[in-house]
Amino acid sequence: MTDSVVEKPSFLRSKVGGLPRPFWALWSGTLVNRLGTMVMPFTGVYLTQARGVSVVGAGLVMAVFGAGSLISQPLGGWLTDRIGRRATLSGGMLASAAAMLALGYSTSLVALTASMFALGLVIDLYRPASNALVADLVPAAERPRAYGLLFWAINLGYAVGMTGGGWLAGLGFTWLFWIDGATAVVFAVLVWRAVPETRSTGTGSAGGFLMVLRDRVMVAFTLVTLGQALVYLQTVTMLPVAMVKQAGLSTGEFGLAMALNGVLIVVAQPLVSDWIGRRDASRAFAAGVAVMAAGFALTAFVGNAFWLAVTIVVWTAGEIATAGIAGTVVAALAPAHLRGRYAGLFGFAWSLAGMLAPLAGGALLEAGPEALWFTVGGVGLLSAAGMLALGPAIRRRSALT
Repeated sequence: MTDSVVEKPSFLRSKVGGLPRPFWALWSGTLVNRLGTMVMPFTGVYLTQARGVSVVGAGLVMAVFGAGSLISQPLGGWLTDRIGRRATLSGGMLASAAAMLALGYSTSLVALTASMFALGLVIDLYRPASNALVADLVPAAERPRAYGLLFWAINLGYAVGMTGGGWLAGLGFTWLFWIDGATAVVFAVLVWRAVPETRSTGTGSAGGFLMVLRDRVMVAFTLVTLGQALVYLQTVTMLPVAMVKQAGLSTGEFGLAMALNGVLIVVAQPLVSDWIGRRDASRAFAAGVAVMAAGFALTAFVGNAFWLAVTIVVWTAGEIATAGIAGTVVAALAPAHLRGRYAGLFGFAWSLAGMLAPLAGGALLEAGPEALWFTVGGVGLLSAAGMLALGPAIRRRSALT
């Protein structure tokens, strides 16, 4: 009896203990913000149904959002190092709330387009600041667990937000914009009040993006990240199309199978994050990306919902393995006064992949499911190999932090 009483706190401490209070304020704000993430998943429906925009017009408006999002994270990284982590995160959240409401009350195509560009420009300003805050607040040994816990909060909040957003959209799209905006404001206020400024004083203007681009290890890691993102983003671009066309699944069957991804992350990721965090970062990341690549390559053989679920389990395992590693690597590579810019370059890879994944995936799917999924698997394996090649350099840099 005595042993079990002693072990329980130890188990809990290994999962969630030992992290500073400001980190938990950041974590709580992230969760609240993601709980309210309701606008973007339903933007296409809002534009076509509530505002009467044609399908082609809606695609153009959302492409403008993508153009804004390409700038968002590099701009957020620059602001993070220049004016501070707390100001950038809180300011970005308030700007996102304002842009959300502007979009919700826009009626003309010009206003909708302008609001979508503004939203794309500000929606990810907070990400480099959040990444830099974790690196500033959390000791190097605990960073994989901390980044993993943020990843878990994002997925938990998004799953609930999607469910609530689908229900609220039936009552009226205005609800989505107000709730999304309100949770962004809560995040901004929570960080402003509970998270200290951690920017290195007197060095915010030193270096700049040219210094980041001269860091060959960081540039190479960004290319590895681009490959990983091109693989993973097929889940929200070509995978739904392919499963309807290739396997003849209904949208309900596809949605039910995809829910398995969120369930596995919410249940399993907190249990393994501390164990993964003790592994070598480059090898753990490479293994995770390789498992993801295998899962997507196997999608070429999917013919029903059951086998789709099997492939989802495989690539979700890889996703969980990489969850806390990327932020840890960026934090190890970046000088303290350039952590925002380094995180901005890392985030740019994901934004660029968001534009390239549907373009490349669509062309490959036209050639056949095997062309798409084997190519995606190959890109993933190349990224994993690239990460292994970077391993020695990353280990040397990590030893200096």
